[in-house]
Amino acid sequence: MTDYLPDTPCVARAYCPGCEPDADPSLEILDVRWCESHSPARDGADDEVVTASAYLSGSAEAGGDDNRRWCDILHGRR
Repeated sequence: MTDYLPDTPCVARAYCPGCEPDADPSLEILDVRWCESHSPARDGADDEVVTASAYLSGSAEAGGDDNRRWCDILHGRR
């Protein structure tokens, strides 16, 4: 037996709801893929309401505070 796992074949058919509004998902498996001319808008009114800010720093690991506490408990503070 080998460790090679073959790719699972795709059984869905790609379709754009704007190009094929009468496609029937009860007859076949459809994978929604919007074409360029029918793609939904990406600049809605709510997008301007939400603000995000972050300060990115490469000096710490994600979740490093918990690890630091365990190190202090197990190894003691220097």
